[in-house]
Amino acid sequence: MVRPLLVIPLLAAALGGIWLARGALQRWRDLRAAEAYELAGDRWPMLVRAGGAMVCGVCVTALTLLTALGAFGALSGKRGGADQARSAVDAAGAGAWPGSATGAAVRQQAAPPTAPESAAAAPTASAAPAGASAVASRFDSVGHPGGGELLQSAVLGPDGKPRNVRVWLPPQYGREPNARFPVVVMHAATPSKTADAEVPDVFEGVGAALQTGRTRPFILVAPEAPNGTAHPCELVAAAPAAVADDPTLRATVAASFRTLPPGPASWAVLGIGDGASCAAAAGLARPDLYGAAAAVSGRYDAALLAQTGAEAPAGSSAKLLLAAARGDAAGLDAARKLQNALKAGPGPAAKAEVRISDNVQDYTADRERLRLVRQAAQFLAEALAKAS
Repeated sequence: MVRPLLVIPLLAAALGGIWLARGALQRWRDLRAAEAYELAGDRWPMLVRAGGAMVCGVCVTALTLLTALGAFGALSGKRGGADQARSAVDAAGAGAWPGSATGAAVRQQAAPPTAPESAAAAPTASAAPAGASAVASRFDSVGHPGGGELLQSAVLGPDGKPRNVRVWLPPQYGREPNARFPVVVMHAATPSKTADAEVPDVFEGVGAALQTGRTRPFILVAPEAPNGTAHPCELVAAAPAAVADDPTLRATVAASFRTLPPGPASWAVLGIGDGASCAAAAGLARPDLYGAAAAVSGRYDAALLAQTGAEAPAGSSAKLLLAAARGDAAGLDAARKLQNALKAGPGPAAKAEVRISDNVQDYTADRERLRLVRQAAQFLAEALAKAS
């Protein structure tokens, strides 16, 4: 997004330099002609134009290098991560976010229907879990990572206290105003933090997967991890009822955005790094809710997760992707141990469809993580229904 913007000042500097250089050359020729006839000429206009042409030349060189190397893009990505972190801190103190023009448009699309549209709203309300309050919440725009729209709001958690919830809408959400989208819940492993604070480039990875056309669009929901324990993922594995996307959150998301009803055909779960075991536990415990689960670069308690899968609702079968980079020997070993433990486990655990991905290899760990996120997004989208 930044490189094309550099072309405008680059062309302006180049044209300005050419104009000044031509003016200086003309002045120089006038001075030479004056000297031939022993006339005195003013050198300052020539020197000013020559100096201006040199400054334009330096600008053209600098802008050309920045455009070629993409330095502005890299700096923009770093500033975006820092801005998101500062925004999260500001929200905790202020509880309100300034909405952008795009965010206002998205909120207008996501707002609950008025009375004349009550008939159209009936499917969404009926799809909410029993006993949950399907009340639309105010989600304010906090950024545009990955080509989409990132919004945040405070939603009551199971303990009755508000917690931050971030929702990433894909670019297709604004372009298809009548479509309803599947949902992927992204778990965090740090108390009182959302997953994108742990993995700032996750939206870039999902957005890249959408741009290449390798995956279908979905809404990404990142609830704040519970703060009752230092290791929320262990809590989820030991007590699956503690999953961060409780019925109240699911009802709020369904009432605030155009989503498909919660269920295995339209909802999935994702975890990256320390949050991978959260995603694996949620997917194994609730295959009746999540159609698929993707765990990226995780470490797992195989015995505990096998027991979690064994206690899943009867007649259900979990779909699980365990992905790690080819050079991540510890991650791949943990994935294979979990796969073997599930195969040997009782009941629904043995029926789990576990796929291991070990084919990602790149120059840096960050690039490998982006490729793993794209791979996870493709896996989840294939397991979910299309936006309709």
